[in-house]
Amino acid sequence: MMKGRLAEKITDLTLELTSVRSIVGTAGEVDIANRVHQIFRKMKYFQQHPENLHFVPVPHDPLGRKSVLAIVKGEKRQNKKAIVLIGHIDTVGTSDYGLLEPYATKPLELAEKFKEASLTDEVRTDLESGNYLFGRGIFDMKCGVSTLMAIIESVTEDIQGFEGNLVFAAVCDEEGNSSGMLSVVPELIRLQAQEGFEYQALLDTDYSAPRFAGDTTKYVYIGTVGKLMPSFYVVGSEAHGGDPFKGLDSNHLSSAIMQEIDFNMKYSDEAEGEVTVPPISLKQTDLKQEYSVQTPKTGYLYFNYGTHASGPHQVLDKVMAGAKLAFQNLVDRLNEEHETYCKASGIPFHKLPWTARVLSYAELYDRVVAEKGVAAKEVLETRKNELLADPNVDERLFALRMVETLHNLWSDNDPVVIAYFSPPYYPHVFVKGDSPLEKKLLRVVDELIQQTYASHHVKMKRFYPYISDLSYASAPRDPSAIEALQANMPGFGTKYVLPLKEMQDLNLPVINIGPFGKDAHRYTERLEKQYSFDIVPGLVRETIIKLLQ
Repeated sequence: MMKGRLAEKITDLTLELTSVRSIVGTAGEVDIANRVHQIFRKMKYFQQHPENLHFVPVPHDPLGRKSVLAIVKGEKRQNKKAIVLIGHIDTVGTSDYGLLEPYATKPLELAEKFKEASLTDEVRTDLESGNYLFGRGIFDMKCGVSTLMAIIESVTEDIQGFEGNLVFAAVCDEEGNSSGMLSVVPELIRLQAQEGFEYQALLDTDYSAPRFAGDTTKYVYIGTVGKLMPSFYVVGSEAHGGDPFKGLDSNHLSSAIMQEIDFNMKYSDEAEGEVTVPPISLKQTDLKQEYSVQTPKTGYLYFNYGTHASGPHQVLDKVMAGAKLAFQNLVDRLNEEHETYCKASGIPFHKLPWTARVLSYAELYDRVVAEKGVAAKEVLETRKNELLADPNVDERLFALRMVETLHNLWSDNDPVVIAYFSPPYYPHVFVKGDSPLEKKLLRVVDELIQQTYASHHVKMKRFYPYISDLSYASAPRDPSAIEALQANMPGFGTKYVLPLKEMQDLNLPVINIGPFGKDAHRYTERLEKQYSFDIVPGLVRETIIKLLQ
């Protein structure tokens, strides 16, 4: 398949896959998996080798979602080297398209409708240029999946001239809980043992976007950002609304923690001169169910926390210190306001009794078990099984309810903040160049960019900045990191299952070479055609070939 044919094939595939509405958490994810499987089945190679094409189901999934695994074995000569290729086939929802929602997955029709829509100047310019295709999922990441599928087809058309092996996974649920990739990882380990594959790297073709207004650089990322969800169960002390200084409002305390951590760059993680975005709030609420003139006693909040180098134990220490600082500052300010109020009201001032206390979930567990013994463990086990039996309880709510149950067993009723982790967890992958595989990947990509693709404004960076399934190519080996994660994430291993051992065994450097576009997860999501269809496929294919040498 020549360059022009390859670009044409990718274009056609991109439009076809985009037309399949595959919103995460819907039956559309099954539809898109079936479509990908059908396309592969039509290829001559997989007709001759049907055993190299199969589904990988998500265990116990009520929707029956599944990923597609396609294996290509080169026949030029015996070579056990293999590249793992991944791409996700689900998308985010389409409600943001409003009245244009029926056209969200019809790029050509959507472009016509956009001509009459209210758009920003930048979007209008891109639309009128004819250089972009619009539509939900076309950029994130149906084009990337199509690129890999077309490359696989081109390779198999000359399988006798291809040396090495490819293992491609079209995964579901990337936009949700990554259950697709998490079920694929053990399958990769099984294949490695069965076939004797020597995996060299994991390559993804997820999207690449401008990093700032006017940025035209096309980025290739070696490594990826990680993600933790530090969470806080906030226990105050209830009071009548007419006498609020007798209590400690959990909303007030929760807001103090929010003020300290949210968008605060001092909590960002840095490595090799690249920095994560600061922690971002994803949830904040009190837990009071009814209306009454009573301040809420409990609440919770959690953050999206990106990592480049810090492990779970280090992140937990950072956010606990931040929460304690926020707590103390709040107590100090409350005392100031209380004194002012007392003077204004002509009543005696007494210092408020509150002490800034922050415990980890593991520390709380130890204190409760020390106090209640085996009875506490039995209550927790019963509660766990109740929550596991309820399909309406997701992983975040499960973790909260377990923290809540544990705290309710404690005899100490004074205000306290309990820090823990909510699922999911995405390890960062930092490709330092320490291992032979890391050195090879860095060298190959650097040479390709410098020798062939520099004129296309391609630049290498160390961390893919968007949360993705790249994270599951490896896992931390530091016992402190693993212990902090397992001990402080309620539901780990039951409600939330992470194949840590298999991820550690896989232990691959990762690279993302994606199409270029703008506005992923927005209704103006769009794909730039020239670089995405003409340049990226060559870069991806050459990277694969060189890594297999």
